[in-house]
Amino acid sequence: MQTIQTIVRTDVGTRIERDLEVALGRLRQLDGAEVVVERPGTIGEGSAFADEVDQVQVAASQEIGLATRDLLLARVNGLSAALERLNAGGYGVCVECAEPIAPARLDALPEVQTCVRCQGGLERLGPRDDRSRRSVFAAGDGEAAPASYRSSLFPNEEDRDAA
Repeated sequence: MQTIQTIVRTDVGTRIERDLEVALGRLRQLDGAEVVVERPGTIGEGSAFADEVDQVQVAASQEIGLATRDLLLARVNGLSAALERLNAGGYGVCVECAEPIAPARLDALPEVQTCVRCQGGLERLGPRDDRSRRSVFAAGDGEAAPASYRSSLFPNEEDRDAA
């Protein structure tokens, strides 16, 4: 008989795979879309762009297409990493503080890697390069945050801490 954890893991894996296929399909559609290339020449009736408004619209459309592609690539990579974590048994655990991620958060964003507390801190401070030490956002051990993670609200923190 399958355990509840195995059933949940299978359901989550199926959902992530489905979301991955949808994202890959949208990415393929986007890559197959015709790209408008600016042609050299003067602007006028005979040119590819009748006026500056046309140029601006084409540039904006290209920027939106590139931004959409970047977001889709990030989603595909995130979903793939989530499948790897699921298969390795680490899905649903924050990569920053090793605490469980809220089920509602995982339901909304199955590719998420961090709990709400750590994500908020990362958005304020930026990602850390050294993932070997415990997150500064984790509750508990009473250690002071490293100087590189201190708030910029107090520009003279080092002086205050030395006193």
